[in-house]
Amino acid sequence: MKPFDVYPLFDIEITKGSGCYTYDNEGNEYLDMYGGHAVISIGHSHPYYLQKMSHQMEQLLFYSNSVRNSLQEELAEKLGQASGYEDYSLFLVNSGAEANENALKLASFHTGRKKVVAFGKAFHGRTSAAVRVTDNPKIQAPLNDSPEVEFLPLNEVNTVKNALKNRDVCAVIIEGIQGVGGIQTPDSDFLLALRQECTETGTVLILDEIQSGYGRSGKFFAHQYAGIRPDIITIAKGMGNGFPIGGVLISPMFSAVHGMLGTTFGGNHLACAAAIAVLDVMKNENLVANAANTGAYLIEKMKSFPKIKEIRGKGLMIGIEMEMPAKELRNKLLFEEKVFTGASGTHVIRLLPPLTLTNGDADVFLTRFYHALISL
Repeated sequence: MKPFDVYPLFDIEITKGSGCYTYDNEGNEYLDMYGGHAVISIGHSHPYYLQKMSHQMEQLLFYSNSVRNSLQEELAEKLGQASGYEDYSLFLVNSGAEANENALKLASFHTGRKKVVAFGKAFHGRTSAAVRVTDNPKIQAPLNDSPEVEFLPLNEVNTVKNALKNRDVCAVIIEGIQGVGGIQTPDSDFLLALRQECTETGTVLILDEIQSGYGRSGKFFAHQYAGIRPDIITIAKGMGNGFPIGGVLISPMFSAVHGMLGTTFGGNHLACAAAIAVLDVMKNENLVANAANTGAYLIEKMKSFPKIKEIRGKGLMIGIEMEMPAKELRNKLLFEEKVFTGASGTHVIRLLPPLTLTNGDADVFLTRFYHALISL
C-alpha cells in the first residue's frame, strides 16, 4: 500500500523543527514562514509545549465524552479569557471542517431554515455530506435535507440585504480574513452591516476564524478589528500547534440539548493538553502583540521591494500579490534561499509563520526574499 496521491509534494523531507526553523533529513535549515497552513502558532518544539504533552501522555491520551474531562473545562476557561468570549460555550472537535459542519448544523437547528450565504473565494473545509447519509432523525437538522448555498461578493452590503430580506437564510458564514482566497480582509463597515442585517432577520452569523484566529491577525480574532460579536465562531489550525483539534464558540442565545452534537475524538485529553499549552505560551510570551508588531514590520519593509503589486493582510497573515505568476519565486525561495512560504492562486505568496517570529527572523526572510526577487 502507498499514500493516495492527492497532494503535489516537494521532494524535501522535514525531520525536525525548532522555533521558526525546520531541518530536513540532509541537515539543511529552512526558515518556516508558512507554519503548515498557519498551524504552528508557538513555534516548533516549544519546550513548555513538549513538557505538557509528555506529562499528559504519561497519564491518559483519550477517554470518551461520557465522563467528565476537567481539561476541557480548563481549556474553555482559558480560551474565554484569552479571546474575550467568557460568556460563550465551547464545543470541541478535531478539525476546522468539522467545526464548520457543526456550526452550520447548530444554526440550522436554531432557525429551522436551510439556506446558507457564503462569500466568493471563501474556503470552509472539505466535508459536507456525512449527516445526510445517516438515518437518524434526532441528528438531522433542516440544513441536512437540501441545503442551498448562495455565494456573494465580499464587501457589498446591498447584495447581503437582498439575500437576507426573505428571512429564509439559516446562516451567513464568513472568514475573518480569507486565506485560500488570497488574504482578502472584509471591510470593518461591511462586517458591522452584516452583523446588523443578521440580527434584524434572525440569521445566524458564523465567523470562520480557523486560519485567521488565535492571535494570527494581531488580535485574538480578526473580526475584533471591526468590534462585532458573531453568534458562532469556528477555530482550529493554530489551536493545537500541530496536534489536531478544533472548536466551536457558541453564543448564549443557543440552547444545548443532549445528543444535538457529537464527536468521538473531539476534546480528548491529549488534544486539550496541547491547546492549553498553546494558550499558556501565547499569554506568557505576549504572542498576539508580537504578531501585530512583527507583521507590521514585515509589511513596511516590503513596501519598497520591486515586482510586488500589493501587500495585504494583518499581523502574521500576509499575502504578497506579485506582478507575475508566483510559482518560480516560491521555488527559488524554497530551493535556493531555504524559506518555506505558501501560495494562493497564481500570483500570491502567502506568509503564515509562527507567532513567535522576531524582527531578527523577519530580517532573515526579507534578505532572502529580496535576493529571490532580484534574481528573477
